[in-house]
Amino acid sequence: MVKPIIVKRLIFFFLLGFVLAPFISSAQQQVEVSAQADTDRIRLGEQVKLRLSASMPPQGMNVVFPQIPDSFGHFEVVRRSPLDTTAQGNTKLLGQTIVLTSFDSGRWDIPALRFDLVSGGNITDSAFSGPLSIDVNTIQVDTTKAFKPIKGVRTVGWSFWDYWLYFAIGITVALVGVGLFVYFRSRPKKVVPPPVVAVVPPYEVALKQLEQLKSEKVWQSGDIKQYYTRLTDILRTYFEQQFNIPALEQTSEELLQHIKPVTILNQQRDKLRSLLSLADLAKFAKLTPSPEEHEGAMQHAQEIVEWTKPAAEKAAAAEAGKEETKHPA
Repeated sequence: MVKPIIVKRLIFFFLLGFVLAPFISSAQQQVEVSAQADTDRIRLGEQVKLRLSASMPPQGMNVVFPQIPDSFGHFEVVRRSPLDTTAQGNTKLLGQTIVLTSFDSGRWDIPALRFDLVSGGNITDSAFSGPLSIDVNTIQVDTTKAFKPIKGVRTVGWSFWDYWLYFAIGITVALVGVGLFVYFRSRPKKVVPPPVVAVVPPYEVALKQLEQLKSEKVWQSGDIKQYYTRLTDILRTYFEQQFNIPALEQTSEELLQHIKPVTILNQQRDKLRSLLSLADLAKFAKLTPSPEEHEGAMQHAQEIVEWTKPAAEKAAAAEAGKEETKHPA
């Protein structure tokens, strides 16, 4: 029983191969593949161009080129070109160039490469290129000649263009530095304003001087002429600074005439006349006023200054007086 079954199977496969053989041979006849090298010998490190090509009908079938790894056998892939397609009559030509190199001396084979035939999205058959042999030779050395000594270090000639960028940067930095120096040197310096000195109003100076004269008790010491000289000089200086009247250069009568245009000062005319008359008698006629007259002269001088100080200051003083009245100490 076993032998008839085996015979039947052999007959079946024979008939199947006989039927499919024309189609397979037809597909292989329609596609031609090849792998060719531009040389069959190189020296160590040199390159060889491996050209893969396939010719096929323009329609109905496609070819998948072999996937060569980056390193195989004694060869290394340097670069690969993209797959190119051209048409030649009724034939489509496909091609790819792969550049190889080797650093092992000897005779090395590039094996047959498989090209897959694809039809309808499925691999229907394969085609193979023929194997190739490449001789990788070393550099020929003549051992009969003596070894040459090692060459010394050679000096390379200096060239401006090798350092032009450094020169440009240096010149730019120098120009910027000079520009900054000229700018800061020539720009106007800031003028430092003189310190502001607080200006004391003339009436404050006069009142302080009168208080100081009063505290020194000059007339109590018997120096009556000195007392009235200083008293009238304080008033005359105040008139010059406050009202621009040349009081220090005028007699008592001339001073009384010049204060008439100054209304606020002329309002104190009687007190000023009485004070000046008493001072002239004490200075020039050697009159000895009574203590009440001494104190009255000081009081008149203080009242004249208080009356004639600026209105704003008088208002501030009046407001301060009201505050003291509301909140007595």
